[in-house]
Amino acid sequence: MVFPHWGKREFDFPATTTFRLYIDQLNRARYYKLLSFGGNATYDFQPTRTSRHSITPFKLTFNVLQHQSEEFREIADANPALYISLKDQFIPAMEYTYTYDNASARGIKNPIWWQSTVTSAGNLTSVIYRAFGQSFSKEDKRLLNVPFAQFVKLNTEFRHLWNMDKNNKIASRVALGALFAYGNATIAPYSEQFYVGGANSIRAFTVRSIGPGGYHPAESRYSYLDQTGTFRFEANVEYRFRIFKSIWGATFLDAGNVWLMRKDEARPNSQLELKTFPKQIALGTGVGIRYDMDILVFRLDFGIPLHLPYDTERSGYYNVTGSFMKNLGIHFAIGYPF
Repeated sequence: MVFPHWGKREFDFPATTTFRLYIDQLNRARYYKLLSFGGNATYDFQPTRTSRHSITPFKLTFNVLQHQSEEFREIADANPALYISLKDQFIPAMEYTYTYDNASARGIKNPIWWQSTVTSAGNLTSVIYRAFGQSFSKEDKRLLNVPFAQFVKLNTEFRHLWNMDKNNKIASRVALGALFAYGNATIAPYSEQFYVGGANSIRAFTVRSIGPGGYHPAESRYSYLDQTGTFRFEANVEYRFRIFKSIWGATFLDAGNVWLMRKDEARPNSQLELKTFPKQIALGTGVGIRYDMDILVFRLDFGIPLHLPYDTERSGYYNVTGSFMKNLGIHFAIGYPF
């Protein structure tokens, strides 16, 4: 609709332009509400059966932190970086995504899927400020009298499915992500940061229950607030086997964590460092059962940790403490994890 031609040539491959307006409210009872609203325009086109491109030249989000409780203010005072990541701000961004998927190609027995996304936020806005004589690296520049975020974010994920036969499959995935904030703000918005754990991640852990790095907050109802990062690594492998008709079983091994690209005094051992990287990779295993109806998959997974990324009272690689049932992660989900 917006880009139907390139010069005199008219494209004949599938292409769409999508305009979106959205509003979202996150309610963390007893602590705060985070209101986000904005819009974007995205152009998708698929020049070949296996390749798809998605270009978002304009995406604007406005985050508003509301209804802060006294308990949350105490948490924010103890962790200034957390509060800055949640503050009121614009996120003016541009985005490009490339997806390669050869599952529909002829003669492909073991398909691969690869998707990479690059997001640039605040840079065009800073260029406009630079044109009016302000330094590109100047902090606290404003849009409509509200600070705006400035960062570059990269996400890439690779998946492979090995169809051994009609009753046995091995699925694997590797995912990497990096987020670097600079210029106008050196702390990235909380909504853009990475986290791991949960039904589609490291299934031995709940969402936001590990990281960043070797940091482990004191047990409390709000510890999840601290467990996000600006660098992400995940790796998964899953053996899927048919039990009876549409009933499938699975056994899996998940690994990964998130880290901080910059040091945070409030979260020790959270920075990405080569010497501590292997030790700070969380590892978990488990089993699952699936009901695969082709158009819909119901999944139940049971995960158990093998290695915690932080120091515990136990030495050695297997450093998990507590009872089996306390550490057991149970996840019910729709669809395969990857």
